[in-house]
Amino acid sequence: MTATATRPSRSRGGTRTDPEADGAPPEERELVDAFLSASRALVAVAARSLAACGTEITLPQYRALVVLSGRGPQRVADLAEALDVLPSTATRMCDRLAAKRLLRRNRSPQDRRIVRVGVTEEGRRLVDRVSQARRAELRQVLDHLPPTGRSDLVEALRAFSSAAGEVPEEDWALGWGQ
Repeated sequence: MTATATRPSRSRGGTRTDPEADGAPPEERELVDAFLSASRALVAVAARSLAACGTEITLPQYRALVVLSGRGPQRVADLAEALDVLPSTATRMCDRLAAKRLLRRNRSPQDRRIVRVGVTEEGRRLVDRVSQARRAELRQVLDHLPPTGRSDLVEALRAFSSAAGEVPEEDWALGWGQ
């Protein structure tokens, strides 16, 4: 490959596509590729931290617990929107989490048609354990980064998280993401 050649990438269906076909400038493609690579590494860390806690829930189920832990109890439709899934998918996910006693449903005393889902104490402990395992593994990875540029990396990651609509870690940890 020459310095100007690009590596083919895979589309969603698994077929090869030309990364220049989207018309994005090279700097943008490079940024997207860097985030794709980092996201694969982070998903692997997430999967390992979940497995290390010996729980039998999926990453999407864990994500639902994290959203509910950070934002507080909410309607299933609101959870579905936050997770970017169909309400029926969120309902099935909540059914499974409730069966494992990680989530509870509460009817509104003012309007019994409204049901809110929230994390149980056991669910909160699970989120905390998995988060601790994830922090430990991330610390090991970050130890391999050179000290220079870390503050720039922190700033860039916070900006990315904000743009993606994530609750800041310090707010989430304090329960202020609600």
